Amino acid sequence: MSAGDGLRGWRYPPPLKPGDRLRVIAPSGALRELESFNQGIEVWRSWGFGVDVSPGTREHWGYLAGSDANRRHQLGHALADPTYKGILCARGGYGGTRLLEGWQWPEAMPPKWLIGFSDITSLLWSLGKQGIVGVHGPLLTTLAAEPEWSQQRLKNLVMGHGLPALHGEGWSAGVAEGRLWPANLTVATHLLGTAHEPDLTGAILAFEDVTEAPYRIDRMLTHWRLAGKFSQVKGIALGRFSRCEPPDGVPSFAVAEVLRDRLGDLGIPVVANLPFGHDGDNAALPVGAMARLDGSAGRLEILPAV
Repeated sequence: MSAGDGLRGWRYPPPLKPGDRLRVIAPSGALRELESFNQGIEVWRSWGFGVDVSPGTREHWGYLAGSDANRRHQLGHALADPTYKGILCARGGYGGTRLLEGWQWPEAMPPKWLIGFSDITSLLWSLGKQGIVGVHGPLLTTLAAEPEWSQQRLKNLVMGHGLPALHGEGWSAGVAEGRLWPANLTVATHLLGTAHEPDLTGAILAFEDVTEAPYRIDRMLTHWRLAGKFSQVKGIALGRFSRCEPPDGVPSFAVAEVLRDRLGDLGIPVVANLPFGHDGDNAALPVGAMARLDGSAGRLEILPAV
């Protein structure tokens, strides 16, 4: 066990194999259209997995996919039923953090794959605090639009195969190894100071975001700085910050300028423009896996599980 693991050792869920059954849940925002959702299910089925959809996934309660009680029940049932080896999240949006209020992960829970990104960060990070590796990767509503290499990467990850390194742009030199914590920046920021904030000592953070103006990105990163959180981490990997342009006619920094300003003086490796996040290729990343970040080569490598 290394720094940042807390009191628990880390466990990968057992590799999936054809014939395994997966459970679909909608823990966050309401489904807005079904075509991409159904296409995502068909991708998983084409890989040989059985996919069952939880009752209630198509409910609407305001902007949420049903009441908190309904969405908690979906998650709890998928975790408790031994029929299911993995949990597929329908979409992001908002609502995952609401499920964590008063939530307790089942004791002695056999590890299962939890797969999603964006708002699913809240569940992935809370699960990671239990020492269970999850997948920051395509949702059911985004999977079919992923290029073949990205779909294959997700399939390889959950089936226990190795992953090729990702390449971006090195902003700060140096090499670091640590636990990888991929996240939507906004969601992760709102976990700070809660019972579901993991120990990030020795971590490599991997951030992405969407539709956040540069000043809001600045505000969130400044919060991390003021809270002393960046002093704990070994490196930062940056994916796509899509639709984060400043409004027309308003004086502003570009989002890349904000990221360089707020992260460039930390004295740790920073790699930007990696292929994960919204509105483009979204490479699957294991939450809690050991990783190596090379700021000189602009490279993020997932290390083999020990």
